[in-house]
Amino acid sequence: MAQTSVSIRVDEDIKSTAETLLSQMGLTLSAATNIFYRQIVRTKGIPFHITTVELDPEMEARKVFGEAIRVAQQQSVINNRDKITMDEINDIIAEARREARTAN
Repeated sequence: MAQTSVSIRVDEDIKSTAETLLSQMGLTLSAATNIFYRQIVRTKGIPFHITTVELDPEMEARKVFGEAIRVAQQQSVINNRDKITMDEINDIIAEARREARTAN
């Protein structure tokens, strides 16, 4: 598959922090960007919820759970499995909660 370059403008501090976090995960900015683009293609949209209003805690919990189920279903398809285990769902929910806490 032919590759192309992409140039974006981003706040220097955000870029530096993202590079540090991605490095800890064994990823580069380029790899993370490729993952993001692939998820856009796979989900046919932005692969996370974007909003300008704060959600109430109950609505946020439902959103986190729904997202966890969606991700688990995607993983089961990727891994050619018919079922999702509760441990997988719980792991995804825990990760989504950690991400929500750090985003706020």
